[in-house]
Amino acid sequence: MSLDNIAAALQLETDNLYSSILADLNMEDDDMSFSDTPAEDVIDPSSYDTQMRSLQSYLNSVPYECETPEYMQARLEEIVGKITVCAQTQNWHVMTVWDKMLQCWMLMRYPIHKSTRAKLVRLYYELCMLPGIEARVIRSWAEMISRLLVSKGGKYKLEITDLQLPWKPLWLSLQKELWVKARIQDTSRNFINILLFVAEQCKRFYPGNEVQEMLSTFLPILTQETVLTMVPVMTSFLPLTHSNEYLPFIFKLWEAFNSGILDERFLELAGELSEEYIAGPAEEDVTGKAAWKDIGIWTENQWDVLIGKGLGSMNVPVGITRGSSTTASHADSLANPQSLRIKKTISRQSALAKILVYSISTDGPVKESSSTDPASKTSGYLAGSKALDTLERLITSTESFFHPSNSGQWSISLATFLKHLATEFSNRVQEEKSEHCKTPVTRRMTSDMRKAFVTTLRTPALLAMFAKDPVSMGFTQGALRILAMLEPSLIMPDLLERSYSGLEVVNETHRTTAVLSMLAGIPRPLTTESVWMRGQKHVIPLLELSLPGIDVNDPAKTVFAAMFILATVQYIKLGDLSIHHSGAPLTDDVGHMEVDDDETQLPAGVEAGMPTLSRSEERALVRDSTAGFADWVVALFRRVFALYENLPEEGGRKNMTGGKSEERVVKSIKNMMDIVCLHLSDQLFDLVLKLVYDYATTNAKSNAVRAFGQLVGCLARAHPGPTMAKFIPYCSMQIEEELKHGASSTRTTSTHSVIPSDTTLHWNLAILRGCLGHGGLEIVKHKDTLIPLIKLLRDKTKNERGYSGTGYLITRILHTLTGVYPQDNRFVNATEWNDAEFDQNHNLYWGKFYKKEEVEINWHVPSEPEIDMVLQILDEVASPTLAKIEELLARISSWNNADRNDFCRFIHFSKSIWAGLSTFLKEGKKTVENQHLYEDTETLDLLITHLDVEAGFTLTDSRDPRYQRVSACKEHFGKVILAAARALRQKREGEDHIDAVISVSKAIDVYLLEYGLSKSQYDSLYKNYSTSRSLNRLWPQQVESARLVHSKRAQVYHSGRVYMQSLYRSRSALDDELIRELVESSLSPYTRVRRHAQGVLMNVYGIYVRSTRSTLDVLLNALTKGNDPDRMKGALYVLGDKGIMSYALADEHFHTQYLISLLECQHEEKPSIQKLVNSFASDCLMHLHEEVLHTDAYSLQTPTIDQALSQLQQDFSSHLIPEELLADALRKAPIRVSKRNATYEKTISAIVEIGSRPNTHWRYEQMALRMLNTLIRRDTPLPASAVEFLLQNSTSPQPSIRRNSQRAIIKILAHMKYRAYAKSERELWAEEWTNPLHVMVDVSDPAVFLAFWQSPSTAETIFFDKIRTGFLQWAPQIRGYKRVYDGFVMPWRIESTPFLQAIRSTITTSDYYSKLLLLWGQESAKTHSTIEIRSENVSYIKSLAKTFESDGLDTLLETIDPLLFDPDKYKQRAGGEVLAGLFRGSKHWSKTNTDNLWKWLMDRLSRLFAQLKPDTLNFWESIFTCILEDRDPRRNAPLVEWILSLPLEFNGDSAFEMSKTLTIFTILIDHMGILISPLSDKYVNLLLDNVNTSYAEIRTQVAHLLYSFIKIQWQPYYGSTNLLLEACQTLKDPLRIREAPYQEKISELLAQLPKWREERLPPPRVSLSEYDKVGLTLLQWIWNSAYGSQACLIFNYAVPMMPEILRMSELNDSSELQTYSTAVLYVLSAVTPVREHIEIILGHFVTAIKSSTSWRIRHHALPALVVFFYRNLLYIPPDGVSNVMDVLLDCLADENVEVREMASKVLSGVVRVSQRQSILPLKKRFVSLMRKTKLPPRSDPTYAACLRTLHSAILGLCALIESFPYSVEPWMPPLTELLAPHATDPPPISTSIRKCASEFKKTHQDTWHKDQSVFDEDQLQSLSTMLVGTSYYA
Repeated sequence: MSLDNIAAALQLETDNLYSSILADLNMEDDDMSFSDTPAEDVIDPSSYDTQMRSLQSYLNSVPYECETPEYMQARLEEIVGKITVCAQTQNWHVMTVWDKMLQCWMLMRYPIHKSTRAKLVRLYYELCMLPGIEARVIRSWAEMISRLLVSKGGKYKLEITDLQLPWKPLWLSLQKELWVKARIQDTSRNFINILLFVAEQCKRFYPGNEVQEMLSTFLPILTQETVLTMVPVMTSFLPLTHSNEYLPFIFKLWEAFNSGILDERFLELAGELSEEYIAGPAEEDVTGKAAWKDIGIWTENQWDVLIGKGLGSMNVPVGITRGSSTTASHADSLANPQSLRIKKTISRQSALAKILVYSISTDGPVKESSSTDPASKTSGYLAGSKALDTLERLITSTESFFHPSNSGQWSISLATFLKHLATEFSNRVQEEKSEHCKTPVTRRMTSDMRKAFVTTLRTPALLAMFAKDPVSMGFTQGALRILAMLEPSLIMPDLLERSYSGLEVVNETHRTTAVLSMLAGIPRPLTTESVWMRGQKHVIPLLELSLPGIDVNDPAKTVFAAMFILATVQYIKLGDLSIHHSGAPLTDDVGHMEVDDDETQLPAGVEAGMPTLSRSEERALVRDSTAGFADWVVALFRRVFALYENLPEEGGRKNMTGGKSEERVVKSIKNMMDIVCLHLSDQLFDLVLKLVYDYATTNAKSNAVRAFGQLVGCLARAHPGPTMAKFIPYCSMQIEEELKHGASSTRTTSTHSVIPSDTTLHWNLAILRGCLGHGGLEIVKHKDTLIPLIKLLRDKTKNERGYSGTGYLITRILHTLTGVYPQDNRFVNATEWNDAEFDQNHNLYWGKFYKKEEVEINWHVPSEPEIDMVLQILDEVASPTLAKIEELLARISSWNNADRNDFCRFIHFSKSIWAGLSTFLKEGKKTVENQHLYEDTETLDLLITHLDVEAGFTLTDSRDPRYQRVSACKEHFGKVILAAARALRQKREGEDHIDAVISVSKAIDVYLLEYGLSKSQYDSLYKNYSTSRSLNRLWPQQVESARLVHSKRAQVYHSGRVYMQSLYRSRSALDDELIRELVESSLSPYTRVRRHAQGVLMNVYGIYVRSTRSTLDVLLNALTKGNDPDRMKGALYVLGDKGIMSYALADEHFHTQYLISLLECQHEEKPSIQKLVNSFASDCLMHLHEEVLHTDAYSLQTPTIDQALSQLQQDFSSHLIPEELLADALRKAPIRVSKRNATYEKTISAIVEIGSRPNTHWRYEQMALRMLNTLIRRDTPLPASAVEFLLQNSTSPQPSIRRNSQRAIIKILAHMKYRAYAKSERELWAEEWTNPLHVMVDVSDPAVFLAFWQSPSTAETIFFDKIRTGFLQWAPQIRGYKRVYDGFVMPWRIESTPFLQAIRSTITTSDYYSKLLLLWGQESAKTHSTIEIRSENVSYIKSLAKTFESDGLDTLLETIDPLLFDPDKYKQRAGGEVLAGLFRGSKHWSKTNTDNLWKWLMDRLSRLFAQLKPDTLNFWESIFTCILEDRDPRRNAPLVEWILSLPLEFNGDSAFEMSKTLTIFTILIDHMGILISPLSDKYVNLLLDNVNTSYAEIRTQVAHLLYSFIKIQWQPYYGSTNLLLEACQTLKDPLRIREAPYQEKISELLAQLPKWREERLPPPRVSLSEYDKVGLTLLQWIWNSAYGSQACLIFNYAVPMMPEILRMSELNDSSELQTYSTAVLYVLSAVTPVREHIEIILGHFVTAIKSSTSWRIRHHALPALVVFFYRNLLYIPPDGVSNVMDVLLDCLADENVEVREMASKVLSGVVRVSQRQSILPLKKRFVSLMRKTKLPPRSDPTYAACLRTLHSAILGLCALIESFPYSVEPWMPPLTELLAPHATDPPPISTSIRKCASEFKKTHQDTWHKDQSVFDEDQLQSLSTMLVGTSYYA
C-alpha cells in the first residue's frame, strides 16, 4: 500500500471516521416526566440562559475583554435592519452579502432569542419559495435556514413549540420543479434538491395534525411511474410526529416495490423515528409521538422488514454470486430520468445502526447463558433485548465477511456499519447517564446489554482491524476505539495481544501499521486508570516496541508509529516515578479519581499464568515501569537523529525534503516530538536538551536543516528559556563566523541547490528559528544579541536561500513577540504540573479530563518590553532597509546584478518584518476615495463593512504615539513597494528582473493580506480543533475533555475574532494603487509573474470591498485588439475565475462588456487563447440564465416576505430600519430594475450584431448563439432582429450552430405561449398559467371516468393527455383540454407579433424546409451502430406546428413525402422526425387540419410499415413512441386503431415481420397504460397461448408484453386517503400484490410441461422442443419482471413454476434453458418476496432436492437454496429451518460426490448463520456414523456404500469445523484425532480432509499463536497429519 493511499485514508479517517460521533441526539427537549423516571427539569440547550452560559465560557477563555451581549445585540439589530431593507427593496444579491455578515455575527457565539431565531428561519423559509430567483441565491438562503436551525452535531436549536411552518407553499414551489416543461427544461438546474433540503430541515416544524392532508396531496400523484419521485418528497415532508398515521402505509408500499431508492429513504426515515422516539410514550397520545410496540416503536412484522432490508444493504455475496445482492438498483436505473434527478447521499448502514441501537430495551426474557445458540429465540433473548438479539444474528450471519481474506466491495459497507453501531450505541449510553435524560428508566440499557453489545461486535471488529483497504481499516478501528471505551475489560486484552504480536513481527508491514494505527486510537484505555486499570503498565513496553517503526525506508510505518507515540504521550508525563517509590502512598484510598472495579481476569496470552492484580499492585508495576522512560526517550531521540541523517537532500522551489511521503514523515515526526518534549519531566528535559545540543554542535547535515530546526523548536515550546540560553550564544557565534568566512556571499535571487559551504550557516539559522518560535519575554532577554545579528544577516546573506532563511527568522521573532496564543498545551494545568505531589504521583493523573471552567490557559499577550523590542526592530532594522530600497530605486536605470540582488534581498527582508506583525496594529477607519458606487442604483449604507470585534490586537488606539509610529512605518513600506512596482514595470531585463517583480508582488501580498487571519488559516485551526475534540470524546454532549481540546477551543474562538478583522476591509488610496499594480502584474508577459500575481489578486478580491469592480475595466480592456497575447492570456485567467465571472456578469455596468469582450477575442489567433475563450464562454452560460437576470431585476409582489419581515421587526427596537436608508433604497429600486432591463436589451443587440457580421468565425458565431439562447427570458420578448438572426442560422450547415438556433427558437415560442397564458408576472414565473383550452374535470367515479375513453370523440370531448394519478387514489380533479373548434385563434400578446411574423415569413418560403431537411438528412459524422432519433429536431417542428398550425404545412408534407420512402436511412429519419414533430405539435389544431394531417399519414402508413428494415426499426420505434407518448388515445385514434388492427403472429415465416408488429404493438400498450385494461385479458390470453414460439426475439417480446400487461393491471386504487390508510392497517394485502388474475392459465401450461418434457427432441434439434420454447418464454418473463420495480407481482406466478424451473436446471443438452433456469433461481433470491411465499419457495427447494432422481437438480438447487435461505433468514420459521437441515443431511449421503461436497458447503453456511444450537447433536451424529462405518476392501460389494457413508460423516464434521472459520470452539480439537486416521483413506475422503485442514490453516493464521493453546500435543500432530506432511503448527 502506498503512503499516499494510507495518508488519504488517514485524512478520510480524520475527517469522516468520527464525524458521526459529532451527531447530536435528536431528543425532544420539552418538559415531561414519566411515572418510572425521576422528575427533573430538562435543560433546554437552545434557551437564552444556556446560550449565555456557553458564551461566558468562551469569553472567559480569551485573555482580553470582549463585547457585551447588549453591544452585540445592537450589531445584530443593525445587520437584520440591513437585511430587512434589502428584502423590502428586493435587492437580493446585496441581501446575500448581509446574510454572510449574519453568519459572521453567529460565529461569535452570542445568544439569539428563540423568537428571533424562529422569525429569521421563517423569513429565509419564505425567501426560498420566491419564484424567479437564481439557484445560487436560493441555496444560500437554504444554508442560512440550516445554520439557524441545526447545530453542527445535528441538534435542533428550536422546539416544535417555538416555530410552525406551512408546508403547502413549499410543495407548490417544488411541484413545478418535479415535472418541468420539456421545451424549457434546463438539466443544470438543481432546485429540486435545494427545496427538498429545505423541507428536510423544516419538516419537524410542520403541523403534525396536517399529516392526513399531506398524504391526501401526495398519494393521488403517487403512481408506478412517479413512485421514485414522490417517495423522496414524502420522506422529506412528513413530520416525525403522528407517524402511526403513515407508517402502516409506508411498509405496505415498501413491500410492493423493488427499489434501492425506496430502501434508502425508508431506512433513513425509520432510523430518524427510532432515534426520535426512544423516550416515546407507552401508548399513542395526542402529541402524535410514536408509541412503544414489540421492539422499540416497531411491530414484529415491521422489524423483520427493516432488518431484512438492512441485511440486503450489506451487499455480501452468498453462494456463487459475487455481484450485486439485489435487483433494486437495476430497477431504479430503468425509471424515468426525471425521477433520478433527486439526489441525496444516504448511509443505509447509519440508518440500520440507529434502528437497532434505539430499539434496544428490556422487552423479553433473558437468554440462558448455557444456551449454545446465539440465534435461537427458544430460550429467550440476548440480555433480554429483542433488538440486541437481532443484532447478534445479523453479525453472526455476516461474520465471515469481516475477515481480510474475504474482502471485497462489501468490506467498506460492513466496516461502516460497525462504526455507526458503535457510535450510536455510545451516544445512547452517554445520554442515558445524563441527569437530564428523558428516556424512562425501564427503557434504558443495562450493563448486561452494554457487555452483550460489545461482545457481539468484538469478533468482527477484531477480524476487520487488519482489513486490506485503508478505509475499512480506519472505520473498524474507529469502532474498536469506542468499544474499548465502553467496555475496556472486554476489548483491551485482545487488542493488546494483537498489538504485541503485530509489533514483534518484522516481515508483516501491513499488520504492524494496522496495530500502530489501532493503538493511536485507544490511548485513553491504555493510559487512564479510571477507564481501565490494567492499561498503564503496557505503556512503556508498547512505546519501546514502536520505536523500530520510525524508519525512513518505510514512510507509512513511520507516520503510524509517530501517531501512536503522540496519541499516548499527550496523556502522560514522561518522568521516572520509581525514584519516588518509597515515599509514595500505595493505599487504595485515593479519592479524586473514579476507578473501574471490574476484576475481569485477563485472557491467557497477555499475562499468561499471572493472577489478577489489585489496584495498588498495578500502580506499583506502573511506577516501576516508568524507570524505562529515560532510556526510551534517549532511544527515541537517537532514532529520530538517525532518520534525519538518512533523509533526502532538501531542495526544490519550496525547499522540501524529498517528495510528499518524506514531507509527511518529517511533519509527523515534528508533531510527535512537540508532544514528547512538552511532557518531559525536568530531569529528562535537561537530559534531552544536552543530547540535542551535543548533536547540534557536532553536526551540520544539509539534508536535515529544516527538520532539525523543527526539533529544536519542539524543545523551545516546552521550555523556551533554557533552550534559548543554550543555543542562542552558540548559534549567533557560529553564524557570525560563517558570514565572516564568506557563507551566503554568492549572489542569487532564485531558488537553487544548496551550496555545501553554506550548510553550517543554514544549520544554525534553522536552530535559531526553532529557538525563537516560543517565549516572547525570553526573546527580549537576548535582544542585544539578536538585533545586531539580524542586521548582520540582512547585510551579509546574499543568496536566495540565505536571505529567505533570514526572512523566516525575523518573521518568527516578530510573531512570537506580538502574537496572542496559548503557551502551554500539557495534559494538566501548569499549577498541577509544577506541584510536587503531582510530580511524585503523576501516574494517577494520566489521561485526566477537565471541564471548560477548570482549565487554566496560559496565554501569551505582548508585554511592554516585547512591544518596545518590536519598535526597536522597526526603527533600527525596518526603516533603514526601506531607505536602502529607496536609494536603489533612485538609480534603477543603472542597475547591475549586485543592485538587483540587493533590491530582492531588502524587499524580502522588509516583507518578512510585516509578515510577522499581522495582529500588531489594528487598522483604523480608512478614507475611501472612490467607493465605486453606482449613485443612481446603489446606497452607500448598504455597502458591507467588517464586523468590528475585540481580537487582541496589540496597538489599537490611534492617539497612541507608538500606534502612529508603526502606522507611519507601514505606510512607508506600502509606498516604497508601490514605487518599486511602478519602476520595475518600465524595465524588462530577463530572469533577474522577474525575481525582482515577484519579490514586489510578494511584498504587496504581505501589505494587503497579512492582517488578522486568512480563511485557510482559520479553517485549518478549526479542523485541527474539531479532529482533536472528536478523538477525545465519546458523544457530542460530553462535558469533560482533554485540556488540549479546551485550549484549542479557546484558540479557535480567539482566531475567529481575528478572522473577522480580515474580512470586508475598506480600501485606502494606497491600497487602490497597489491593487492596480497587482492587476498589471497579472497581465505580465512573464508566466511566473502572472501566475503569482493572479493568486494574490484573487485573495485581495475576496477581502477588499469593491476591489473587483475597481479593476474590471483594466482587465476587460486587456482583451481588446492591439494587446500583447500574453497580456490577453493573463486577463482571461483572471476573468475566467468563477467568482470574478459571477461578479462581473451580475454587475450592471460590466455585464454587457464582459460578454462582448469575450466575443471580440477572435482577433488573436493563438490556439491557447482561443481555447481559453471557448472554455470561459461556456462557463459563463450558467450566469446568464433567465432567473439570474430576473433576480437583479425583480419586480414581483412578495406579501409573504413582507409579513415575515413585519413579524421579525417586533423582536427589535423601533430603530431597526433606518428610515432614510429605506427611503433611498426604495427610490433607487425601480431605477435599478429598469437599468438591468436596459442592459439586457443592449446585450442582446450587441451579441446579435457580432454574430451577424460576415467576418465572424463560426466558432464565435456558435458562442454568440449559445449566449443568446441562454439569455432568452420568459418575461421579455426578443427583438425581431435577434429572431431573424436565429432563423438565418437554423439552416446553417454547421450542426452545432443549427442546433443552438433551433433550441433558441423553441424556447422563444414556448415563452411566447406562457406569456399569453399568464395573467400576471407572478403567474408567469411561478408557472401557474392556464391554457384557454384547459378545464378541470371532477373524478367522482373512476370507472365512469375511464369509460369515457371507449366512446368516440365528439365536438364536446375533453382530452386527457397526462394521467399522473389513479394508482393508489384518484385525484379529485384531472386536467383536460377542450377540442379546438374551427376558427379558434390563440390569443398571443401584441408584443409577440414582430417575431411571430418574422418566423412565419421564413418558414412559409418555398425552400426553407427543403434546405432544412437536406441538412437533417445528411449522414452523421459520428459513427454509431444504430441511428437514434434527434429529439431537438422533433421539438423544433413541434414548436413550429404548435404556433403556426397549418402555415407552410403543404410545403412541408411535400418535402418529407419522398424522404419517408427513401432507401437512405438518414433521409428517412429526417422525414420521420418531421412527422413526429407535426403530430406532437398538432395537439391543439382545429379538427379540419388535424383530420387532413391524419388522412395524409394513414394513406401512407401501411406502405411505411412495410418498408421498415432492421436498421431503421430502431428510430421508427422512437417516432411512434414520440407520437403516442403522453397523448390521449382519442387524439391518435386513426393510428391506435391501425395498430390494434395489425395481425399479431407468433409462429410465422419471418421473425422480423412478426417482431416489428409486436414492437409497434408494445409501444402502444406501454403508452396507453391503464386505458388498455379492458383489452388486457384478451391479449394476455393470446400471449400465453403463444408462449411456444420458435423465435428467440419473439419470446423476448412476449415476455416483455406479459410484464407490461401485468404491470398495467395492477391498479389498487381506493376512493379516499382514509380508506387507503385504513386498509393498510387492517388488510393483509391492501395493495393487491398477492393477486394473480392469470394463475389458472399458467397452471394449465405448467400441467402440460411434464408431458412436453418427455417429448423433447434430441440434440441438435432440442431447442425446437415445445418444452424448451415454453420454458424459455416463461423464464424470460420471470427474469424481466424480477429486474423491474414491480418484481413482487411475478412471485404469484413464479412460485408455482419453481419445481419445473429446478428440473430445467439439470438439462445439459440445452445450455440456454439451463442458464436461464439457474439465473432465475438466483434472481428470485435477490428480491424480497412477500412473507407467505417464503415458506412455499423453501418447500419447493426442499421437495425438489428430496424427490428428484437427478443428481444434477440437487447439485444446482443446493447453492440456490443457501442464497435464498440467507437472504430471507429472518423470515424462515423453525419448521422451514428443520426441513432444510434434514435435506442437507440427506444430501450428505447422496450417491454423487459433487452433491455431497456441495451439501457440506451449504451445511457449513447454514450452521454458521442460524443453527449453532445443532452443532453438538450433529457432531454426535457424524462421529457415531464415522465410528461404526469401517471401510472394507475394494473387492467387497459393500465398499462403495461404506465409502459413501464414511465420506458423508467426514464431510459433516468438516462442515462443522468450517462453520467457525475464525475461532476454535472447545469441541473442535478432539475432532482432529478422529479425522487424522482417515487422512490416508482413498479419495474423496482424503481429499476432503486435506481441503478442510488447508482451509482451517488459512483462516486461523492470524490468531494461531493463541488458538494453538487449545490443542494438546497429540491433537496438533493430528492436525499436521490432516494437512499431510510436516506439521505447520508445531
